[in-house]
Amino acid sequence: MAVRRRQRLGPGGGRALLAALLLLLCVWRRAAAERVRYAIAEELGRGSLVGPLARDLGLSADELPARKLRLSEEKQYFTVNEENGNLYVNERLDREEMCGESATCSVSFEALVHNPLNIFHVEVSIEDVNDNSPVFSNAVLDLEIGEWTLPGARFPLEMARDMDVGRNSLLSYQLTSNPSFTLAMKEGRGGKKQPELVLESALDREKQNFFELLLTALDSGEPTRSGTVQVRINVTDLNDNPPVFSKGVYEARVAENLSAGSLVLRVQATDADAGANGRVLYSFGNVPESIRTLFTIDIESGEVRTAGPLDFEEQSKYGFRLEARDGGGLTDHCEVQIGITDENDNAPEITVLSLSSPVPEDAPTGTVVALLKVRDRDSGENGQVTCELSGEAPLSIVASSGGSYKVVTSGALDREQASEHRVTVVARDRGRPALRSSRELVLEVSDVNDNAPVFEEAAYSAYVAENNAAGALVLRVQARDADAGANGRVSYWLAGGSAGAAGAAPLVSVEARSGALYAQRSLDYEQCREFTVAVRAQDGGSPARSSTATVRVFVLDRNDNAPRVLWPAAAGPGEAAGGAAAAPFEVVPRSAEAGYLVAKVVAVDADAGRNAWLSYELVQASEPALFRVGLHSGEVRTARAVGERDAAKQRLVAVVKDHGQPALSATATLHVVLAESLQEALPELSERPAGAEAAAAAAELQFYLVLALALLSALLVLSVALAVLARLRRAGPPAVLRCLGAQRFSLAGAAFPADFCEGTLPYSYNLCVPPPARAVPEAAWPPPPPVPILSAEELLGGKPLEKPTSNSSAGEGEVPANPDAPEVCETGTRIWL
Repeated sequence: MAVRRRQRLGPGGGRALLAALLLLLCVWRRAAAERVRYAIAEELGRGSLVGPLARDLGLSADELPARKLRLSEEKQYFTVNEENGNLYVNERLDREEMCGESATCSVSFEALVHNPLNIFHVEVSIEDVNDNSPVFSNAVLDLEIGEWTLPGARFPLEMARDMDVGRNSLLSYQLTSNPSFTLAMKEGRGGKKQPELVLESALDREKQNFFELLLTALDSGEPTRSGTVQVRINVTDLNDNPPVFSKGVYEARVAENLSAGSLVLRVQATDADAGANGRVLYSFGNVPESIRTLFTIDIESGEVRTAGPLDFEEQSKYGFRLEARDGGGLTDHCEVQIGITDENDNAPEITVLSLSSPVPEDAPTGTVVALLKVRDRDSGENGQVTCELSGEAPLSIVASSGGSYKVVTSGALDREQASEHRVTVVARDRGRPALRSSRELVLEVSDVNDNAPVFEEAAYSAYVAENNAAGALVLRVQARDADAGANGRVSYWLAGGSAGAAGAAPLVSVEARSGALYAQRSLDYEQCREFTVAVRAQDGGSPARSSTATVRVFVLDRNDNAPRVLWPAAAGPGEAAGGAAAAPFEVVPRSAEAGYLVAKVVAVDADAGRNAWLSYELVQASEPALFRVGLHSGEVRTARAVGERDAAKQRLVAVVKDHGQPALSATATLHVVLAESLQEALPELSERPAGAEAAAAAAELQFYLVLALALLSALLVLSVALAVLARLRRAGPPAVLRCLGAQRFSLAGAAFPADFCEGTLPYSYNLCVPPPARAVPEAAWPPPPPVPILSAEELLGGKPLEKPTSNSSAGEGEVPANPDAPEVCETGTRIWL
């Protein structure tokens, strides 16, 4: 069986046992580390070294500033040096004053260290020194001994009292030498010795009726201290029986908080003598003054009653001696032991040893925020305490050793939700009825930079009218940071612009504190209609947190651009010097009916919206009733049929207005020539306005010279063309010349169709019409001139502008065209002079 058991405790079992031992060792070392004990002698001077507390707690000198070692005792008997961590005496320590006659005396307190917060229990034992001498209650002790007393009789003497404890309180007695008396010792309770006076020889009152002796009490301390009392013995007549207590030791147990005058016990001594010698009176022996304030004794009945409040927490047991004396002076002594029964008359006391407030909101769960010490001065179940927290807070309380409690975080803290937490620590004992006490803890939560600024809107839109002043307010953005202090102080910066708005960033600036966006310069709707900028809000925490919002700025149009006339084009500076001949003109046949399209005024406005809506109005005309202009189209049409009396040359002035406020306008001047053909229009074109004749005489002369050369060139080209056509005709006309007939036109007639100038818009057009119906016989044609005939384009050197012809009609009284006659193709021409 032993072998099998050893197999069961193989390597795995050995490792488990070793782990358990190591765990117990760690727990023991932890417990030992959490309680530090020192022992010092009483009456040490202030500043005396108690021990190296920091070293015993495992703290190095470099750690002391950060760990903040301090003591938490209620009465500062000791102090700790912040530099070296040594524990020193802070005030005089008197063991007898602190602990009375208790066999042990110690001072317990807590040492607190921070970062992290921890608590250590320190106990300093106060060792007694022989600093008190034995003391008798009276300086003189009177005894009466009858002369008939037989030798060997014993008379108890008063015991001296020494406030020291232990060996320093052990007393021995000496009596001055006298042949009639000697000193004997009676072993008392607790190892104390009762001195007794022993009569060695019979007394003779007639020889000596008075004796005076000196009793000396010596303690066992180093050095030895002593106290004396004078014993005076009076030899009297017959009193042969001393009083005798019924018990050597009387014991009683009473509850604390008895009212004054309550009976504790009754002692009784009897004396066999009669008369006055048999009358016994009771009194306190050599007792401290504190006993006389708490108890009284009736000198006749021997009843011991309470004189003051008894408190179990101050002292749980009282012991003193009583003396019984008869009328003859004989005495006897007894000892009284009174035990105090505890009652639940003390509520738990809560002491806050340390409160880490404020605590950062990012403190991890389990962080110690407060250290408490809960003490109930009662004993037993009356002194057993339980603690709990009341209140809504992420905190919990954990019991520690030595009646200490730790308040720790049980969840995440968020300053933005709750900047402080109020909880109440409730301590309750197990007495009947149970007593409770409470203490409120206010824990402030300090801010950490865990929140980025948040804009009120993710995207902003701003509208700015163009031509604004530099520095004008565009928009004010605002971001809020839930943090506090520097962590919640928001600054604003530009983070860039949109790609669609080239150079958008320089257009605006942002004020760092207020978030106001200002225009850096005047904006022009025609150059930039909208742009976006990114604004970054950044807090002052470390590390800083930021967020970005997009601001879209729309530039609103103002009516700052007048309409610009594209057609008819205004005369340039060089052309204006040449007079009115530099202006374009339109040719309108006199056969034009009402609604005939003369021209179209083309204008544009760089503005937008209503500011770019254009309307046209005829403000000046040579014949106001002859022409009209379309309000919105700008088309110039005849208002009625052209009459014979209408002047051949018409000047029209049209105004183009936008719909802005205020409205802006531009004018367009249009020259119209009323003629059936270009040849008919040419003389009209050569005329000058009366006011410009003197200034344009030289220009007119130059014009006629150029015109003569053009006509000659045209005739030459025409002759060549006719010769080529005649040759080609003999060989057979090609298909391309189908529209050219063999007939010739009369030189007296026009060389162009009657409606060649039908196209009045700035376009070129082609026209192919049949020749007049009344054909002249070929024999009547004169021979071709030697100079070729030029086309109108070659004559005037203009560029053809093609546009389909419109409004073509035959003149009144004309003979219908011959369908078999060949067609003549001509090209309509815009003529500039």
